Amino acid sequence: MRTKKHVRKNTVVKRGKWSHLLITMKRFLFVVLPVLLVVSLGYLLFVSAKSAFVVRKIVFSGNAHLSDDELRGFAGLKGGENLITLSSAAIYEKISASPWIRSVSVRKEFPDRLIIRVKETEPFALLDMKGRLFIVDERGKMLERLRESFMPFLPIITGDPFGDREVFSEALRLVRAIKETGLMERKNRIEVIARGLNELAVNLDGLVVKVGAGEYEDKLSRLAELEDEIENRHIPVDYIDLRFANRVVVKPVNEVIR
Repeated sequence: MRTKKHVRKNTVVKRGKWSHLLITMKRFLFVVLPVLLVVSLGYLLFVSAKSAFVVRKIVFSGNAHLSDDELRGFAGLKGGENLITLSSAAIYEKISASPWIRSVSVRKEFPDRLIIRVKETEPFALLDMKGRLFIVDERGKMLERLRESFMPFLPIITGDPFGDREVFSEALRLVRAIKETGLMERKNRIEVIARGLNELAVNLDGLVVKVGAGEYEDKLSRLAELEDEIENRHIPVDYIDLRFANRVVVKPVNEVIR
């Protein structure tokens, strides 16, 4: 009797083990295996996509002052990037960090093209600060230091924007008026001397014109009329003073006390 009971007990234990093993196999087949298949399939798709969507052509547009290689360097593009993993936001932030860039747009064209359009900041004037020349935009922001011997024809502002911001802002307004009145087209060299609001002056091909602050369009209009008269009368002029509302002071060379 004891032997039969022992056999029966072993049979029950074996059945319990097989039942537990069967449940484990079912869980593996219906839960773990599908997850593994999905993960494996996702990995295969990722690997195939990574090799399939490699950037083979980068198209830049809108750049005139910056070269394609410079923009590529700003964007941190070294070649072999993938369109799927490449971050358009990161490219935007990196290129926008350049003072030459006003706006950027980045577009992906599958399977292998990256389109980058930029709008550059236009050079507005040259800043002569203690003998060093800087290209500045219309807001006075420094774009870069001019190191080459070639100098683009832009009005030069001589002064220190960090010493007196108000004077520098007035100098920028004067440059804008000079451009709008077409004075640049008639002169070879224009230098705005920004040492003080009342002392604001402009050197036009060697002729010093004291302008002062404000009413630049009106003052430059009076200057144009005066230049015609001076040219017709062949008067050698040392400087012209336009700071007074109701009169213009013209100092001939021979009247200047040295």
